[in-house]
Amino acid sequence: MVGGRKIRFSHPLDGEDPVAASGFRQYTLPPLSSRLVCRHDHKTLCHRFFSRHVRDLGDGCRASRRGRLKQSVSRWCYQNIPLDQLCAAAARIGLEGIDLLEPADYEVPRRHGLRCTMGYAADIMTIPNGLNRRENHAAIERAFRIGIPQAAKAGVPNVIAFSGNRRGMSDAEGADNAVAGLNRVRKIAEDYGVTICVELLNSKVDHPDYMADHTAWGARVAKEVASPHVKLLYDIYHMQIMEGDLIDTIRKNIQWIGHFHTGGVPGRHNLDDKQEVHWHAVARSVADLGFQGFFAHEFVPVGDPLAALAEAVRTCTV
Repeated sequence: MVGGRKIRFSHPLDGEDPVAASGFRQYTLPPLSSRLVCRHDHKTLCHRFFSRHVRDLGDGCRASRRGRLKQSVSRWCYQNIPLDQLCAAAARIGLEGIDLLEPADYEVPRRHGLRCTMGYAADIMTIPNGLNRRENHAAIERAFRIGIPQAAKAGVPNVIAFSGNRRGMSDAEGADNAVAGLNRVRKIAEDYGVTICVELLNSKVDHPDYMADHTAWGARVAKEVASPHVKLLYDIYHMQIMEGDLIDTIRKNIQWIGHFHTGGVPGRHNLDDKQEVHWHAVARSVADLGFQGFFAHEFVPVGDPLAALAEAVRTCTV
């Protein structure tokens, strides 16, 4: 049909899941150019129109192919792809955001209809040097007094935090110290509606001596702080290495979990059949619990990086 009139398509748009695209949808085309005189030209116009305006389909259509989990992707795994290009690809794939951005990059995902889903807001805090040392608390608080308002202004819902390494300290003392440190900054997070997420990491392979290397330690800290804006970043890759028993552990501790990371075990690569985690089952169990946070992919892709990311999204769409 011609400009201004409505047409119906039964085929999926570029990059859209054919299952989610089943059934007819109705769109209004712009006026046709007088140069378009054959059906082939009109088909070309339709293709260009929908490719250019795929982001204008509306949240309802996008949600139908994204499933029940809000998926995002960690920036550091795709350093060879410029951030703008990664955001454009993420939007096409069906992701909702980009994880682990510095404040200078918070606005980039917005240009593509996405958001930063986890930000860095306290550079003074690192994996080996974090909340379990009371001497760090004043500097962490100063950093969060700047970084959390920055995150809130940019619509970033979460900021990352680390326990730090043991260095001979007992887990009990470290937990007490972390609780004290988080109690100093919890009100900042609450006032700005941002969640501080303490990441659980493995100390067996990647981060020797890291203290928050078991769910029980993190759950104790979160429970004692007892703030809806202090949660755990449950990294499934790390906890599979340390504990296994993923689904039951997540079910028992979901009230303390604010964010998830993925990564194939072993190696932290693609979520494929070369690794040991049944990702679809894990994702389904998280969705069944009514989890409303983000499920972020944090694996180093092997092969075509965007194809690996798209496959991970499909696997975890439930």
